[in-house]
Amino acid sequence: MSHDDPDPAFPNPPDPRTLSAFVDDALPERERAAVLAYLELDARAAAQVADWRRQKAALQALCGAPERNEPVFMVVRTPSPWWRRAGLAACWLGVGAGLTLALGPLASRLPGGWGGFGGWNGSDTISFARRADIAYAVYTPERRHPVEVAATEEEHLINWLSKRLNRPLSVPSLQEYGYSLVGGRLLPGEAGPAAQFMYENTTGARLTLYVTGIARDETAFRLLRDGNRRTFYWVSDHMGYALSGPISEGKLREIAIDVCSDLGGKPESWQ
Repeated sequence: MSHDDPDPAFPNPPDPRTLSAFVDDALPERERAAVLAYLELDARAAAQVADWRRQKAALQALCGAPERNEPVFMVVRTPSPWWRRAGLAACWLGVGAGLTLALGPLASRLPGGWGGFGGWNGSDTISFARRADIAYAVYTPERRHPVEVAATEEEHLINWLSKRLNRPLSVPSLQEYGYSLVGGRLLPGEAGPAAQFMYENTTGARLTLYVTGIARDETAFRLLRDGNRRTFYWVSDHMGYALSGPISEGKLREIAIDVCSDLGGKPESWQ
């Protein structure tokens, strides 16, 4: 049987979202039984489900297993599931980290620093800023499940991520700039967990704040550009912060300064 010639017993075979819910064990028992019966007849669909399960398991292992009773949302958008794109992004993060280590000694000799980082030569800092930019590109296009925990559970979100990063976290308000908190998620960082908080305005434009531990303690403030995306990033008290979005550099810098102040940093020390 093929998808082009469906079995008469299944005139409406399960679509990718239903198969995704099956992988996540999120279907009612009756629907789950129907999908199982369908997969027994469609070898190609069964192989695809098995492939998604392997990718999901690999991504969960990379990010860390969720706490018991913690919500985990998985979503598939035709033609590929989001964890495939996230997995690819994680692979690129690893490649980027390797290139950073390899090219780090050359960065200080390049005019203006390497790749638009404004001359900040700490390889761990470059890596966390790049991770923040990639995380923005991967997760902000999601419409239905852009975050793991929604803003309606803000207290739970903060407590969960604070526990995973082993440091008290807070979420700055961006309401004065027209952005409301959407929620947040846990991500793999360079040397441990990282957190991403997502904001959205009334037109649907989004900003993200990426937070992770950093070995060194800098006071510099730098800008990373990638296409129409910009990321202002800084380190304060051994924590790296990166604010990413597609808005103008001047406006993003203004917001970043306020965020730094709200989080206990000292933007007045930036040069």
